[in-house]
Amino acid sequence: MNARTESVGGESDETSEHSHQAGKNSKGEKTEDYTARYTPRSYRRWGTASVATTALGGMAYLADFAIGASIGIAHGTINALVAIVVAAVIIFITALPLAYYSARFNIDLDLVTRGSGFGYYGSVLTAAIFGSYTFIFFALEGSIMAQGLRLGLHVPLWLGYLLSTLIVIPLIIYGMNTLTKVQLWTTPLWLFLMIAPVVYLAVSHPSSVSDFFSYAGESGNEKLSFASVMLGAGVVLSLIAQIGEQNDVLRFMPARTEENKRAWWLAVVLAGPGWVLLAILKQALGVFLAVYVLATVSPTVAAEPVEQFRAAFLTAVPAWLAITLAVILVVISQIKINVVNAYSGSLAWTNAYTRVTKHYPGRLVFLALNLAVALALMEGDMFSVLNDILGFYANCGIAWIVTVGADIIINKMILKLSPMEPEYRRTMLYAVNPVGVGSFLLATGLSWAVYFGALGGGIKPYSAIVAVVVALVATPLLAVLTKGRYYLKRTDDGLAEPRFDAQGNPSSGDYVCHVCHEVFERPDMMSCPTHGEPICSLCLATDRHRQHVEFATRVATR
Repeated sequence: MNARTESVGGESDETSEHSHQAGKNSKGEKTEDYTARYTPRSYRRWGTASVATTALGGMAYLADFAIGASIGIAHGTINALVAIVVAAVIIFITALPLAYYSARFNIDLDLVTRGSGFGYYGSVLTAAIFGSYTFIFFALEGSIMAQGLRLGLHVPLWLGYLLSTLIVIPLIIYGMNTLTKVQLWTTPLWLFLMIAPVVYLAVSHPSSVSDFFSYAGESGNEKLSFASVMLGAGVVLSLIAQIGEQNDVLRFMPARTEENKRAWWLAVVLAGPGWVLLAILKQALGVFLAVYVLATVSPTVAAEPVEQFRAAFLTAVPAWLAITLAVILVVISQIKINVVNAYSGSLAWTNAYTRVTKHYPGRLVFLALNLAVALALMEGDMFSVLNDILGFYANCGIAWIVTVGADIIINKMILKLSPMEPEYRRTMLYAVNPVGVGSFLLATGLSWAVYFGALGGGIKPYSAIVAVVVALVATPLLAVLTKGRYYLKRTDDGLAEPRFDAQGNPSSGDYVCHVCHEVFERPDMMSCPTHGEPICSLCLATDRHRQHVEFATRVATR
């Protein structure tokens, strides 16, 4: 069904020019990968394998090696490995429903969050959390690249931080098109450089394997310690918000059909929650390499991935080549992940800013902001306090992701209190839904209290678990108490054609927004509250429909 509508009749030249400019701005916005809206079928031209490969390309980050090493050095190998697995199980279970919703309905995690318990303005909180995640991990990866440049080329750290920031800008400006090419071209070399030296080290130095399993860490405790496991898991769980970056790519998945459903599900599982399987491997290898290099360097240096891989390459090749290969690996890894960090961060901050101010400045503005904050963190030497930053941040990320996951699994699928089809459009949602916001704030507050020792030192290691349990219990409880009344302000968006087809996929019918005059597909459209004509979600979010009326009124009264 096509619904093409014109604006107010009898426009003057000035009004026409205004309409033309609105359409021009909207077209520019569409080239920015549908930052704040549904991603239409007409734009999703990639196959399931291409989307999955692009999403998993972001898993090239070396922070896993540093995280695994820091946990292993602090708590020993056995406690570190168990902590890594415990965190991975939690991440996988909570990430699966989120990945499914983004891939099935072609919206990013911020838009999923709006309709999964948080409301239109309530999810601004989580957009800020996710935006913070992206610049924290951009800074972490940039620090690792700077360490590599210092080792291989004797570049000062401050300059290395700057170079690691600037190098991603030309690669990320054009969004998904560039992301796909970067990830596809660099993945084979990255995999070889990461796996080959570790395998060679283990085979050529069998004692490194036995030393790895017997390492007791700085605590000197060779036995399994529940407290140590929980502390380590808390650090790993800081990665729980990584599903947001996976979803920024999964929203480009093609529609699920009978013909592609197996490939579709495989791609969603592997590229969604499946990212954590690769993370487990890298974190465990981080512990292994750190234990190996501890014989020659300090614990702080042993946690640096570039030093870990330099040592691994040295077992197989001359020193000059070992350093060269280690630096190449670090640079490739940093580029692969930081283009994703920068891209996802620009989406998150743009979404939050647009809702609060009703103004869309363009994604590139917040790309620059994200990079500036990340650079400041690098220059402030955040790498030296890695565990403290990640342990504190983890509580926020856990509270958010578990709340949304619980809303999808329990409130939508089991209790039927939350609408199955995600809603993100303004005027369809309440400003704040107490279910998600209340659960998130309660889980975050209590876990922070535990983390800072306000409830006693004995339970301090378990702050991450507190965040999981509180969010998991509070989300359905608040939905029951409120009877689900705050999910939707209205159920009819004023257009006759349904948003979803008989298979549950978003409808593909085209509509013309009567304000910006651009064509958008049915899921992004609704009837304008002011005119009763089709309007896109971004024009509604920025109040362009009201601006349109005010402008036309001024022209008519001249």
